[in-house]
Amino acid sequence: CLHMTFYHPCQEDKMMFRCLNFCKREQVRADEMAKFGRDSNICHYNLLDTRVSRIQFSLQFYRKLNSSESCFEIKNMSKKTKLIVDKTELGYLNKMDLPWKCIICFGDYQILAEIQEGEAMDYFETHLHLAKVPILQERCQPSLQPVPENGISSSSFSSEDKSPIEIDENES
Repeated sequence: CLHMTFYHPCQEDKMMFRCLNFCKREQVRADEMAKFGRDSNICHYNLLDTRVSRIQFSLQFYRKLNSSESCFEIKNMSKKTKLIVDKTELGYLNKMDLPWKCIICFGDYQILAEIQEGEAMDYFETHLHLAKVPILQERCQPSLQPVPENGISSSSFSSEDKSPIEIDENES
């Protein structure tokens, strides 16, 4: 089963996920490609947003050669938008194996994809979820520089022409 959790900052207002079935698991034939995009005639998973490509990306289920391991391959089908899978950027028609757990991003869309192993050969399942908060948080943390025992950070002073001075702990 491929679990996919969707997030977009404007989902409350624009309802771009209203055509996705978040209620239950769906079966997809193993020989079919799961397509995500704006065109409802081509894509089984529709995103109702004019900024989304007709076919944004596709997922292909496959079995590794001489192995019982099943995998997914993700392919960017958009000429306009790059697809980012974790930290790997995929241009138009670029593809890669989908990691067991990853974050897929394009535009303001964030999708957490998690593969759950199973035994099926003729089909795979998708289970879609809707996130209320961003999946990927940009964390702007201040740089953690050591603060000397006197509590005064050396970064607040000009460091030009100064070298560290060693002081005995008995001196003030």
